[in-house]
Amino acid sequence: MIESDVLRGPDAPSVRSDRRLNRLAEPSALVIFGATGDLARKKLIPAVYDLMSRGLLPPNFALVGFGRGSSGNEIFAKEARESIQDYSRSPFDEDVWLQLAAGIRFVPGEFDDDDAFVRLKAVLEDLDAHHGTQGNHAFYLSIPPMTFPLVCQQLSAHGLAQAPRNAWRRVVVEKPFGHDVDSARELNAIVEEVFPADSVFRIDHYLGKETVQNILALRFANQMFEPLWNANYVDHVQITTAEDIGIGGRAGYYDGVGAARDVIQNHLLQLMALTAMEEPISFNADDLRSEKEKVLAAVRLPHDLSLHSARGQYTGGWQGGERVNGLSAEAGFDPDSRTETFAALRLDISNRRWAGAPFYLRAGKRLGRRVSEIAVVFKKVPTLLFTDAGNGFSQNVVVIRVQPDEGVTIRFASKVPGTQMEVRDVTMDFGYGHSFTESSPEAYERLILDVLLGDLTLFPHHEEVELSWKIIDPFEAFWAAEGTKPEPYAPGSWGPRSAEELLERDGRTWRRP
Repeated sequence: MIESDVLRGPDAPSVRSDRRLNRLAEPSALVIFGATGDLARKKLIPAVYDLMSRGLLPPNFALVGFGRGSSGNEIFAKEARESIQDYSRSPFDEDVWLQLAAGIRFVPGEFDDDDAFVRLKAVLEDLDAHHGTQGNHAFYLSIPPMTFPLVCQQLSAHGLAQAPRNAWRRVVVEKPFGHDVDSARELNAIVEEVFPADSVFRIDHYLGKETVQNILALRFANQMFEPLWNANYVDHVQITTAEDIGIGGRAGYYDGVGAARDVIQNHLLQLMALTAMEEPISFNADDLRSEKEKVLAAVRLPHDLSLHSARGQYTGGWQGGERVNGLSAEAGFDPDSRTETFAALRLDISNRRWAGAPFYLRAGKRLGRRVSEIAVVFKKVPTLLFTDAGNGFSQNVVVIRVQPDEGVTIRFASKVPGTQMEVRDVTMDFGYGHSFTESSPEAYERLILDVLLGDLTLFPHHEEVELSWKIIDPFEAFWAAEGTKPEPYAPGSWGPRSAEELLERDGRTWRRP
C-alpha cells in the first residue's frame, strides 16, 4: 500500500511515498558569519546536522564558519561536533557527521579585514572546484545588525555577492531589522543594493515553527473554522509570548530595545497577520506576503495611545523557589533604565472581516510560565436558554499553542452528567506529539532549508518590516515622551496592573495560559 498521505521518518524505505525528495537542497555552501556565537552553536549548526541526518542536504554540501579567533578547520569542526552532540534533536551518527565534516571549513578574521574576505573567497572557490558546491553560496549574518552594512559591502567588494551563470548567491539577515521605520528602510536599501530582493532572506524563527504554519491549515483546510473567523462571531483575539526567564547576560542588546521592539514588532505582528489575513490564492511567497501586508496596512491607531498600551519592568523577588534579580540589578543595566520587559497593545484592524474585534498583543519576561499562543475568543451565546444551567461555562475559544506544547485546544460547553441541566466548560485537545509519529523539525531547520531552496514563503518582505515599524513607532514615541519608568511587576506574575486594566476597560480579561 502506498502511504502517500502519511509523513514518514528518515528510515522510511519507500521512494514513491517519500515527500522529502522535492525538498532536497542542491549542492551549495552555507557561510555563517558569527560562527562562534551562541546562535550558531546552539541553533544553526545543529539544524544543519539535522537536515543532513534527514537526507535533505546533498553529500557535497559545505559549512563555512567566519569569525574571530585563530581557529582552524580542525578546531572549528571539533566545536561543531560538540554543538551537535549537545543541541541536535537527531541522535548523533558518526557516518552522518563524517559526511558533514568533509565540507566544514573555517575562516578567521574581522569584518573590516580585507585579507579575511580574500581568504573566504579562496575557500569557497576551492569548495566549488573540489567539493562540488557549484558556485551556490548562502551568507548567514548571525551578527549584530550594526555590522550588516559592512559585511554586505565586503561581500560585494570581493566579488562574493555576484553569482556566476547558473548559480546563486543569497544573504540571510537575523532580526532586528532596524530599530524604527527609518533605520529599517536604510538597512533594506543597503542590503538590497548588494543582493537582489529575491535573494534577501529575513529570518523570523517564529515563522518556521510547525504550529505557526498550521494556522494556515487550520483556517483554510477546514470548513468548520473559516466561516466563523470574523468579527460577526469572534469577540477578540489574544496573542501572547511569555518567558519565565529574565534578561540574563543580554544587557548589551536588550537595554534600549525592550519587549515591543524585540518581540511584538516582528513575532507577534507576524502571528497577527497570519491569524487575520484573507485566504491567499496560493502559498506562493508573493501571494502570502500580499495578504499579510494588507492586514498590517489596515491597522488603525487611536489618538490616545495611553488607553491602548501598557508596559512594565520586572522587579526582584521569588520565582519558582529561586530568588531572582529585578531588571535594575541585572548586570550591565542602568538602575534607572526605562527599558520595558513587558509590553501589551490593543490593535484594531480596519477592514470588513475584523472591524469591532480587537487584537490584544502582549510579550514579557519573568512571567508565570514560558508560553506562546494565539487565542481566538468567540462571542457569548446570545440566548437565555441556559440561565439556570449554572455559570460554569464561558466563551468558546480556539487556542493555537505555538510553544512549548505545540497543538490546538478548543474550549466549548457541555452538559454535566446527571439529572440536572448543568453546563460546564470542557476542552478538546490536539497535540503534535500525540498525533504524528514524526517530531516537528526545529524552526531553523525549515528556514535554513528554505534558504538553500530559494523559497521565500516564510520570510518577511521589506514592506512587511516597514509596515510593522509604522505600528510600533507611535507607541515607542509616546512612551519616550511620557518620560517615566515602566510600571513594576513581580517575577512569576502576568505583568503589571496596567495590562489588566487595558482589557478591563473593554470588559474583558487576559487568559491565564
